[in-house]
Amino acid sequence: MHTQETYNEIENSINGKGFQLAVKKIFDKVVSALLLILLSPILLILVIWIKLDSEGEAVFKQTRVGTNGHPFTIYKFRTMVKNADKLFNKKVDRDSLGEFVFQEKDDPRITKSGKFLRKTSLDELPQLINIIKGDMSLIGPRPEIPAIADLYSEYEKIRLMVKPGVSGLAQVNGRGDLELAKTIAYDVRYVKEFSLWLDLKILFKTFKVVILGEGAY
Repeated sequence: MHTQETYNEIENSINGKGFQLAVKKIFDKVVSALLLILLSPILLILVIWIKLDSEGEAVFKQTRVGTNGHPFTIYKFRTMVKNADKLFNKKVDRDSLGEFVFQEKDDPRITKSGKFLRKTSLDELPQLINIIKGDMSLIGPRPEIPAIADLYSEYEKIRLMVKPGVSGLAQVNGRGDLELAKTIAYDVRYVKEFSLWLDLKILFKTFKVVILGEGAY
C-alpha cells in the first residue's frame, strides 16, 4: 500500500539531489541548443515534407502536464491529419486507467510522413525547444495529457515530481507497447532511483530503441 509518508519520503529524496538536478539542467539546455543548431537543416526539410504531405501546420501544439502538475504547451511535428484530436474517441476512467494504451497500431489518422516520423522518433525533435524553455528534460517521465493526470492517485502523482522527458525509463522498456500502469511503474521507479548515471544509461539505450524502432507506431 502506498502511503502519504512514502510520497513525502520520495519528495525529500529528490529535493536532496539538488546538485545532480542542477547539472542535469545545464546539460539539457547545452545539448538541446547544440542539437537545434546542428539539426536545423533536417528540421527545415521535415517541415516542408509535412506541409506537402497533408493539410495543417507542421508543428503540433498540445497542453501537457509537467512538474508538480503545472501545465505547459508541448511541441511535436504533426504526424496525424488535421484536427485528429476531434477524431479521438477513446474513453478512460479511474477503473480503466491501468489498462489504457494511448497509441494504436495502424491508426488511420496517421499520415504517410507521420508513420516515418513516429518510427524514427523524429516527431519529438521540436521538444528541444521545450527543454530550452525549461518545461522538459532530455530524460524523464513522458508528459501526460491533463485528462489522464486528473485521474492519478497519490502514488501515480509521484511521476510528476520531476520534469517530463523526451525519453525515459518506460520508453526504453516497451515504449508504446506498455499499458499505462506499467509505464507509471517505470516512471515512479525512475523518480525513486534518479541519478545522473541512470540518465546516461537511459540516454544511450534510447539510441538503440530508436534505431530498432521498438514500440513506435
